[in-house]
Amino acid sequence: MSQAHHPETWTAICTLRDIVPNTGVCALVDKQQVAVFRVGRGEEVYAIANFDPNSQASVLSRGLVGSLGERVVVASPIYKHHFDLRTGECLEAPEHSVNAYAARVYDGKVWVAASVVQREAEQGKIEEEMAA
Repeated sequence: MSQAHHPETWTAICTLRDIVPNTGVCALVDKQQVAVFRVGRGEEVYAIANFDPNSQASVLSRGLVGSLGERVVVASPIYKHHFDLRTGECLEAPEHSVNAYAARVYDGKVWVAASVVQREAEQGKIEEEMAA
């Protein structure tokens, strides 16, 4: 990730070893529940909002991590909707996409940025589909 580490904008979640490969944990980042995922045994981490708008429950951190084609996703444990871990897009219901956050490993710890990753292209597409 090209962003520099700034303690005032990043929140330490846990050590990388605290997250079992291909699972997630839930953490509070700036008073928001964020689902943080470790993909594989390396340092690949992602963060999206923990709230599943399809089931109206905070459960995404407990979902199943996998892939659909080239996309790394988590399947919600309730209705099995797939959320892209890079963008937060809900593949089955794009209007129910969630926020995605920058995540990285630094000094053995998993860090999540407090600000939402901009998804202007996806958001514009969703708004166009809803207006149609």
